Amino acid sequence: MSTHRYDPPGAGHPDERAEWPSYGVPEQRAQEADGRDGWAAQAAQVEGPGQTGPAPKPARDRYLDLLRSLALLRVVAYHVFGWAWLTLVFPSMGVMFALAGSLMARSLKRPAWGVIRGRLRRLLPPVWLFAAVILPLMFWGGWKPARDLGGTWLLNLFMYLVPVGAPPYPGSVGDPTGLFEGSWAEQAVGPLWYIRAYLWFVIASPLLLWAFRRAPWPTLLAPLALTAIVGTGLVTIPGETGLAVTDFAVYGACWILGFAHQDGLLRRVPRHLVVSLAAMVMGFGLWWASGHLGPEGWDLNEIPLAQATWSLGFVVILLVYAPSWRQLPPKLAGYGKLITLSNNRAVTIYLWHNMLIMCAERIVDRAWDIPYVGDHFSERIESTYSLWTFVLVMPLIGLTILAVGWAEDLAAKRRPQLWPNGTGRKTGSHTR
Repeated sequence: MSTHRYDPPGAGHPDERAEWPSYGVPEQRAQEADGRDGWAAQAAQVEGPGQTGPAPKPARDRYLDLLRSLALLRVVAYHVFGWAWLTLVFPSMGVMFALAGSLMARSLKRPAWGVIRGRLRRLLPPVWLFAAVILPLMFWGGWKPARDLGGTWLLNLFMYLVPVGAPPYPGSVGDPTGLFEGSWAEQAVGPLWYIRAYLWFVIASPLLLWAFRRAPWPTLLAPLALTAIVGTGLVTIPGETGLAVTDFAVYGACWILGFAHQDGLLRRVPRHLVVSLAAMVMGFGLWWASGHLGPEGWDLNEIPLAQATWSLGFVVILLVYAPSWRQLPPKLAGYGKLITLSNNRAVTIYLWHNMLIMCAERIVDRAWDIPYVGDHFSERIESTYSLWTFVLVMPLIGLTILAVGWAEDLAAKRRPQLWPNGTGRKTGSHTR
């Protein structure tokens, strides 16, 4: 399994996620007096002839749910197969940041501090549960942060509680279970880069939204300009600070694009013009990538400016042509429960998927030890190794949802559920 710095950088990246972030996990009830918000719920007062008082809670937009689910699936597939072209076919992180930005803009109709506090409350408990498993394993494997990190070791470990910076991990550490290679910690902790980027965006959103509503186009394009400075080597910021600033720049335009989607800016521009400009931005991204290919070829995760421009143009087109689905169309209806489940457990899936991929690989490795199978089918197993890993990681994800997914419900102050796939919930009609 290969590791990359950008999708996700390091080893995972939170989506993702995430609102998956959208890390926001969908609310399954109307907003309550404490001001909690969900993905598809927003408090509204609607008055008109014959109607006063609160409007009913709007139905979830199943198109956006579908995009989140596809983004998560693509992240898992990318880390199993390592196919660079997946970053072109579907830029998952840009999609997830855009959806999260749209939700954040809607939430900021309420006081900013309450919104930020609510986002942290929803996000951090699943991260703490993840850290409560991973950190003891690293300590048990022989990692001594006080020795390796020096006098700042306690402050560095604090990043596992509030990951505004990069949580530390050993480059090589023993595995007390005897299953994994020495770099397992790097693989497992890698996805936390997305949590850091998401927190940065959440904290900066009140200021970003203020700027966007006063100068929308300059604010939308400013992250691309910053990427051209810090993501091309023109200006180099060393260490983790440089990586964090680059992440913020690369996906900043997608986050602010979420503001534009929420405020209806894209609808006020002729569609043919929006699509033409998006295609030009994507074309620039391809042109830039062609001249800056790295060891992984067309992997945009390794080419920040190409990632930023391709993701922005791609997401613009997804949002410009976005339908409004209260229900999935008939051809997709069979996937409805899986889509609902993956949205309700987006944080869990993203945080744990790299660890689960390593577990699936070890299960496949055991096939060589099975009498007769290893002797007669070794070449076939080797040629389909990644495929079997992908197949096996899916039930492992399901088991992890059952084991630790409830933390997302507790974080959102909901009744914990083992398998929240929407069974029994009423849905509206399908509209476009």
